[in-house]
Amino acid sequence: MSSAAPRYVVGIDLGTTHTVVAYADGGDPSRIELFPLEQLVAPGQIAERPLLPSVRYHPAAGELAEADNALPWPVEEMAPGCRPVIGELARQLGSRSRGRLVASAKSWLCHSGVDRTADILPWGAPDEVPKVSPVEASASFLRHVRCAWNRHFPEHPLEAQELVVTIPASFDDAARALTVEAARRAGLPNVRLLEEPQAACYDFLWTHRGRLTETLEGVSLLLVCDVGGGTTDFTLIRVVAGGPEPRLERIAVGNHLMLGGDNIDLTLAHRLEPRLTGAERSLSATDLILLAEQCRRAKETLLAAQGPESVTVTLLGKGGGLIGGARSVELGRNEALEVVLDGFFPRVGADAVPERRSGVVEFGLPYASDPAITRHAAAFLARHRNDAGGAAPDALLLNGGAFHSPVIAGRMAEVVGSWSGRAPAMLRNPRPDQAVAFGAVAFGLARRGLAVQKIGGGSARAYYLLVGDGKDEVRRGVCILPRGAAEGQEWNVEQRNFLLSVGRPVRFHVYFSTADSAHGPGDLAVLDEAGFGELPPLAVAFEAEEKGDVEVRLAARLTEIGTLKLQCVSVADPKERWDLELQLRSGGAKPAVPASLHPRAAEAVGHIGLIFGKKAKQLDPKAVKALRSDLERILGKREDWDTALCRELYAALLEGAPHRRRSPDHERLWLSLAGYCLRPGFGAPLDDWRVGQAWNLYSQGLQFVNEAQNWSEWWILWRRIAGGLEAAAQQHIFADIAGFIDPVRARRGNAEALARKRGFEDMLRLAASMERLSSGDKALLGGWLIQRLDKAPDSAELWWALGRVGARAPFHGSAHNLVDREVAEGWVEMALRRDWKKQSFVAFAATLLARLTGDRERDLDTALRNRVAEKLAASRSPESWLELVTEVRVLDAADEKRIFGEGLPPGLRLVD
Repeated sequence: MSSAAPRYVVGIDLGTTHTVVAYADGGDPSRIELFPLEQLVAPGQIAERPLLPSVRYHPAAGELAEADNALPWPVEEMAPGCRPVIGELARQLGSRSRGRLVASAKSWLCHSGVDRTADILPWGAPDEVPKVSPVEASASFLRHVRCAWNRHFPEHPLEAQELVVTIPASFDDAARALTVEAARRAGLPNVRLLEEPQAACYDFLWTHRGRLTETLEGVSLLLVCDVGGGTTDFTLIRVVAGGPEPRLERIAVGNHLMLGGDNIDLTLAHRLEPRLTGAERSLSATDLILLAEQCRRAKETLLAAQGPESVTVTLLGKGGGLIGGARSVELGRNEALEVVLDGFFPRVGADAVPERRSGVVEFGLPYASDPAITRHAAAFLARHRNDAGGAAPDALLLNGGAFHSPVIAGRMAEVVGSWSGRAPAMLRNPRPDQAVAFGAVAFGLARRGLAVQKIGGGSARAYYLLVGDGKDEVRRGVCILPRGAAEGQEWNVEQRNFLLSVGRPVRFHVYFSTADSAHGPGDLAVLDEAGFGELPPLAVAFEAEEKGDVEVRLAARLTEIGTLKLQCVSVADPKERWDLELQLRSGGAKPAVPASLHPRAAEAVGHIGLIFGKKAKQLDPKAVKALRSDLERILGKREDWDTALCRELYAALLEGAPHRRRSPDHERLWLSLAGYCLRPGFGAPLDDWRVGQAWNLYSQGLQFVNEAQNWSEWWILWRRIAGGLEAAAQQHIFADIAGFIDPVRARRGNAEALARKRGFEDMLRLAASMERLSSGDKALLGGWLIQRLDKAPDSAELWWALGRVGARAPFHGSAHNLVDREVAEGWVEMALRRDWKKQSFVAFAATLLARLTGDRERDLDTALRNRVAEKLAASRSPESWLELVTEVRVLDAADEKRIFGEGLPPGLRLVD
């Protein structure tokens, strides 16, 4: 790598649909140029294109000859003989093949409901198709850009240039950090991030440099509307006249909105689906992807300025054919316009708000439930009316491929103008596909003091640390970074010190808000759900030779990539600092409100110390057995112990863990209480640390192995906290108990007798609760349950376990490792043959198996799900079960209890 100062400023628009690169020579800031990207455009044919489609195709073995997939630089191998195709050829191949195209990686990058570092894409692809993570997919596009650049500029490698990568303004800190990680994996360790609406505005500034005063005359408030492939962003910019040129200040950004061109394509695909297949059936998720891709092409053709009156959309047959082979249907220009204008850009009033509907999930992605972009725009402006001083936008800058169509651009301008009674000035954007990349370069030049001015505004978000003593039944947060904070400026929370224990990890829960507020560091705010988003937890581990407490203050600043950097600063020695890092593993439950500790909690902890403390060796056995009832006498009924109290009791139990082996009663009681107080293993601060400490005990096993009840409590403990166990831990347990559950292996030797002594039913429930097992292991486990049901069809335990193993909506795991839909459908068919009036447990298992998620890849065939719904109604099953099968909805407390096996701690609620 060259050690010289960067010569080029390079802007990379890492888009959902396309990746675009532009650059400028720092010595000549008067010219910004597009960098054409070499890519495969046909098998064995390489050409430069202005856009690189942000897709990758995973070919089958032997599908492409090595020469067909060769590039002028080394290409990664996912598996022996399998090299992914990226760009134009990938899109072509993906439009003809099922389940092998990775698309919308950027949308997955901001989807917190899955593990974004896990190999889950292509979503819903068969097991034989190699998969990659959203981070790696994004990295592969950037890697392609780096290789193409370095081939043309070998003396100025991309990794040595000044790089600006653009992201949606709505990306939170986690998605920003993952974007930087993708760049690092691509060999680009030093990048700056720029919000796409700002980039579009920078392109406008650069294009009109030298005549901005004339161009922006009469403009005081600019609305930037950026409709990309996967996201829609709104940004509000104040224009202040005076000086040589007007000054621009970003004053507001919109919240995350997973809504864009992909949704238009998907809506068109839904519209054409029944005409292609007949109303009696639905397309598979992979077929729908193919159809949506065809609709994308048709949309771009029809909505062009001189588009035709209609185009033919064709869905190719699969093997012998999809219902007799390929089918075609005509999509007319007027029909496409109706879908786009009425569905996505309807005429609405200034007081319009997005409609609340069931969540829309397609291809595994949770899209915005209301597709009306104009309604979201109205709500955005209403939310930030104070920021704008009550004024309405008098100028509009539109960006994104959707606005290639003059009809769509005209509708957006018409609607915005109707809110103020005057048409907004339309700031010309002649290249909506490329403006973001060009603007990223202009931003880089502005940082050097060249060509254009920088847009002011600082942090678009204020950040708050969750605090509170629990006296109020609301969430409260202390402001740690105000909105508008400049990049790099440090803010200290002087009013509040924190006492932190060394030698153990500590978590902070941080919230953010884009709303206008005058909060400064140390100010308290009510963290109502409507106006605040939550970041993944921030964590720090204090390393010290001796245990104790460290008094610290918090220091926060905005980094150059637009993320919060939070540090703990020692009060005694301000030079001693600890960085807090984002914990990106998604959880599945959260406390409803910060809970106050029970007033007699210390007394209860003292009772635990009497049994499991160091000085309690000769305690009366009756006192050991009475501990549970003593705790309920002090604290009230066990089912009313809230999360905070449970975790406080668990801390005392963990401290006494070395003394749990004093007697069979000690061991049995410790296992029962520890599992109960730590359930479900996630959802409260530091639960990952607590579960990790519990897992350290697994290898030690039981002391009193001849006590059947101790075995039951052992398995119950791990079932209760399974949601907090890592995948490797769940796999370890599964390997230990599989021999008892597999009917074939269980018949060998004394396995069956040993299983009865060691709590077979509790092993069964534990195995079914481990949702981080692979889909293959779950299918294997389900097969064993089916074999056992052949001999014991009335076993409630077996049916409950089958429902958990094949559930469409996981309790704590990721949606990418569910049992295949076809496997679950076979299990439902078996359940339908039972009498649900007499066996309600079978009906509940079928409910879990047929539950509607809105994700076509997970959901069962509509006709089969309707049969389940009809039988639930006929058997007079609970109404909530019927709703779970017919609607996308969250669980109620009773159903949570059925799934988990017992109630969750009060104050803990599933994020469903």
